[in-house]
Amino acid sequence: MPDGGPEPGAPESEATEDETRAARPIDPGVDIGHVHLKVADIERALDFYCGVLGFELMQRYGTEAAFISAGGYHHHIGLNTWQSRGGSPPAPGTTGLFHLAIRYPTRASLADALRRLVEARVPLEGASDHGVSEALYLADPDGNGVELYWDRPREDWPPPAGPGEKVGMYTRPLDLDALLAEAVDPKAEAEA
Repeated sequence: MPDGGPEPGAPESEATEDETRAARPIDPGVDIGHVHLKVADIERALDFYCGVLGFELMQRYGTEAAFISAGGYHHHIGLNTWQSRGGSPPAPGTTGLFHLAIRYPTRASLADALRRLVEARVPLEGASDHGVSEALYLADPDGNGVELYWDRPREDWPPPAGPGEKVGMYTRPLDLDALLAEAVDPKAEAEA
């Protein structure tokens, strides 16, 4: 502005951007209900999400869409070919979904997910201990990033590293052999 005053719409206080963003936080009961993915082939997507990961098919709209969940919820993941039938994954360097994150309730259930991936020969792109969680990273058959993880109990989270931070996350290698050792063998479980 010509008089050297603040730009229109600029905050009048000296608050930082982070403080301004957190001035009125969202209701803590809000969560992500589901993610809806564009896929090239419904059957291939169902083979991965239901066949490999173990999600349950809740509803299907022919060859165009399917809704899957864990535990009987109406859907955690929607899959559709409405704009993507036969399509290619987005090229690197473009915007869009980085990954969807699927939270497992326990370390043992994440270990079971790793066992399923190993048996299906699905390659991992990464595996990390983040202090607050342990995570496996991979891509689905359409190139969508997928994170499979479990959260440690809050009392076990690392303390914040700096002033103004609320959590102390980091990225360290995850011991996959130790995680896999916690997986329940479904054959042994069936024999019991």
